[in-house]
Order: sequence, then structure tokens, then C-alpha cells
Amino acid sequence: MTTVAFHTLGCKVNHYETEAIWQFFKENGYERVDFDHHADVYVINTCTVTNTGDKKSRQVIRRAVRKNPEAVVCVTGCYAQTSPDEILEIPGVDVIVGTQDRKRMLEYIEEHKKTRQPVNGVKNIMKTRVFEEMDVPTFTDRTRASLKIQEGCNNFCTFCIIPWARGLLRSRDPEAVIEQAQKLVDAGYKEIVLTGIHTAGYGEDMKDYNFAMLLQDLDEKVEGLKRIRISSIEASQVTDEVIDILDRSEKIVRHLHIPLQSGSDSVLKRMRRKYTTEFYKDRIEKIREALPGLAITSDVIVGFPGETEEEFQETFDFIKEIGFSELHVFPYSKRTGTPAARMKDQIDDEVKNERVHKLIELSNQLAKEYASRYEGEVLEVIPEEPYKEEPDSGLYVGYTDNYLKVKFPANEDMAGKIVRVKITKAGYPYNEGQFVRVMDDVPADKQIELSS
Repeated sequence: MTTVAFHTLGCKVNHYETEAIWQFFKENGYERVDFDHHADVYVINTCTVTNTGDKKSRQVIRRAVRKNPEAVVCVTGCYAQTSPDEILEIPGVDVIVGTQDRKRMLEYIEEHKKTRQPVNGVKNIMKTRVFEEMDVPTFTDRTRASLKIQEGCNNFCTFCIIPWARGLLRSRDPEAVIEQAQKLVDAGYKEIVLTGIHTAGYGEDMKDYNFAMLLQDLDEKVEGLKRIRISSIEASQVTDEVIDILDRSEKIVRHLHIPLQSGSDSVLKRMRRKYTTEFYKDRIEKIREALPGLAITSDVIVGFPGETEEEFQETFDFIKEIGFSELHVFPYSKRTGTPAARMKDQIDDEVKNERVHKLIELSNQLAKEYASRYEGEVLEVIPEEPYKEEPDSGLYVGYTDNYLKVKFPANEDMAGKIVRVKITKAGYPYNEGQFVRVMDDVPADKQIELSS
């Protein structure tokens, strides 16, 4: 049997797409093996969000070539899309596909086997106007299922290469989204994470349909779905219509990831972000009125070119004022080919690191404050995996609907189910919990063992 091994770098969308590519191989009789094993075909799904992403991608490609020099090495993803020539220079690369036409990978492999020549299947992504359908009926290793609903981005922020790697915004057909959501629920998933390159931009390329309408359709039409999570939503996309649906829905979870990037208006302008801090704050206040207790997480870039001490302080103060429940903090990283990489006043790494540490400390403090509000409360959790730091403890780790990470006694039968857990001790990164009961189909005797 012909074997294939995958390695995915980068974001959730890449992980989703690797699963979709695996489906094509599976349908053609391939067997999947671990990337560290000897395989007939290696597929590397690359990332190009930073120069480091490119470098890591090249390292993994070389690793595959060394592992089995006779194997067919296929490279796909964002780095493949933006720099196919650079990748073709790596000895041993046989097939390159960018961020579209992934279905054709198998055809290119056959072509390469006949000609023994490298195949470059990368096309101009800026001309693509149609969402590429890639169905994932089940995931190899998750208890939460991702559902990709859109592709591309029209924003062109000065630090970001992604529109050039992914093309312009295009939305998946709503019926295809609903149909795949139903398949995932039928396969046993309780929670679906809506994902994409610019997820809540969904529908901006459609006439009479938008993101809010999709949320409503998922809520009403998918039978048996318990939780809908939005992977990321821009402040400008938190429309009154979206807030209204969040307010009415029983399924959309109490957690939104709303990228901020900077809390300084002058920096936001240099980043070419399409909002001010005042606008951002107004949207957050409106959401919180509709959904008290909502967890709001965010991304922040520190040390953007020209960021002064005053601008950094503005960001620090703004974050404190908003009171996020957790932050993802990134030092600005030059990405060749973006306007920001050419800007004067690049910040020293030392200064960047110092600012990153200050924000991480603040994030930890805010996370603990948010979690402490739920101490003593009973929340719904989906156990995902055993607690790795103490493998024999009988503890599992999962997320509450409002994105608190909890470790608590559970067993394998409960993985992927919804269980009620009392938060006995708030903390960060983990909260401690006590199992109360399972909401659905776990045999009663298995539940009694744990609650005693």
C-alpha cells in the first residue's frame, strides 16, 4: 500500500486543509503514516506569515527529503504560493501546489512519476474568485471540529503578506457550510469552530447573504449541534446584527477573539488597520451589554516600526481598560515584501522583548482576574485530552464555553462529550475543576465512579 505523511506549519486553516488533502489521498487508497516514518509521499503544508515561517518550512522540507530520498515530496500552503521558485531550488522537491487546486496534487504526483521532473502547480491567486471546496468529514486528532467557511482577505495591513498568499476574500456557499456542519455533528462532534483567513468577512462578496445570516442558519438548521465557536472576528465585523444573533443564540459560545494589534491610534494608522481605539471600545461595550460575562481574547503586535514608549504605553493602558480575558502577544517580525518591512525606525529586539514581557504579565493578570469570577460556578466543558503533565492522574483537560482551560477528573468515555464541571480553583493557564455530571450519552455507571 502506498503511504503518505503530512507535516503542517502555521495556523488553524492550514491544519484544516491538511485534513482535507488527506481525504483526497484516502479516497485514492493511500495509508497515512507519521511524518517521522518512512513514507512514499511527504506533504508539507507551509506557512509564510513571517520570515521565520519560511525558514521552518524549508527545514521541514529538507527533513522529508533526507528521510526517504526516493519519496515524492509535495509542498503546498502559503510559502509555496508566494515563493515557488525558492522552494524548487531545494533539491528533492517534486511537486508544488499553492493555496488552491489542492485536489490536483495526486494528478501532479502521477505526472512526476512519469516524467521524473518537478511539477509547479502554483497559479496566480489574485485571479481566483471562487472558494475551493474541501470537505473534512472527520478529524484525526481533535474533539473540536473546524469548519472552513471563507478564504482570502481584502485588508492589506502593512505588516501582512497573507492577501498575497491567499488571494482576495471569497466565501463558501452557505448550503455547503450547513451540509458539512451537519456531517460533523453526525460524526459525533459537539462543537464546531468556524474558521477562515478572515472568518467573519464571510459574505462580503455576496449580494443578499452575510455572516450574521450564516450564524443564524447554523443555529437553526444543524440538528444536534451544541456549540458554535467563531475563531476570530474583526471589530468592524461585530455588527448590530451579529450582536443580536449572539444574544439570541443558545449555541454560540460566550467567547470572541477580536484582534486589536495595537491600542495606539497612530500605530493602527501605520498598520493600516481599519478602526480606531474609540471604535473598537464602542463595539466591545455593545457586545458586553448583550452578553455579560463574555470572554474576549485578542492579538497584539509589539514593537511595530516606529512604536515609541508613549505609543506602547497607550497600548498597555488600553488593554487594561478593555480587560481582555487573555492575549496573544507577538513581537513585530519583519516580513519581506510587506510595506512595514521597508519602514524606517525598526525597533531593537531587546526593546521588543521587554515590551512583550510587560504585556504577557498583564495578560496573565487579566486572565486570572477573569477566571476568578467563575470560581465556585458549574460550567459546561468538553474534555479533549488527558492532562499531559501528570499522565497517570486521571485528569483531563478541556475548555468551557467561555474559553477557560480546566483540568478535572474524567475518563476516555467522556472525551468529546459535554460535561458539567464545578470550578474549584481559578488559575492560569489551568483552572481546577470537579466533575459534576455528563450532559449526554455516557453510561450512568461510568459517571457514578467519577462523582463519588
